Amino acid sequence: MTAVSVTPEAIHDAVVLALGSKAKQIVSRLGEVTVTVAAADYLWAAEQLRDHAACRFEQLIDVCGVDYSSYGDGAWDGLRYGVVSHLLSVSLNQRLRLKVFAPDDDLPVVPSLNGIWSAANWFEREAFDLYGIVFEGHADLRRILTDYGFIGHPFRKDFPVTGHVEMRYDAEQKRVVYQPVTIEPREITPRVIREDNYAGKVH
Repeated sequence: MTAVSVTPEAIHDAVVLALGSKAKQIVSRLGEVTVTVAAADYLWAAEQLRDHAACRFEQLIDVCGVDYSSYGDGAWDGLRYGVVSHLLSVSLNQRLRLKVFAPDDDLPVVPSLNGIWSAANWFEREAFDLYGIVFEGHADLRRILTDYGFIGHPFRKDFPVTGHVEMRYDAEQKRVVYQPVTIEPREITPRVIREDNYAGKVH
């Protein structure tokens, strides 16, 4: 039996039914629906999207952080840090993107979805590690990809390409040591060499 594909219009209507005025923005683009809610309504909205009969998004399949500081080549005018979750309804064969922005750029905090979908656990730890977004209510929020002594959050747009600290093995001390980065940042422009008969062209 082939599953019936749900149209973006139908998903849009289902989200309106479930969230009402709490949906700050609902956008349908490229066959996908994205709903944005305020941080204060994030947990309530997630529960509604999971439990409402028109939505039934039982599964959370991804959570990621986003740094909008240079979005659109710096044309972005809004809060810097967003959290984007992708939801799946197996029952109704539909998908939805749920977006929320942290209200404070200096200390980005949003509620944790881990109590609603346990799959959020490691995804939120990754967003914390790479973007410094704090998920309030997460029971075990600690780094998951970078080293224990890592400084900063490497996916932030203002994080230096070379990082802050480098690690090397010291033969005299017979151990790994950390030290400030010694690589000087520089721009490298690739040199392109064209042969006279490049791509079969004869002059």
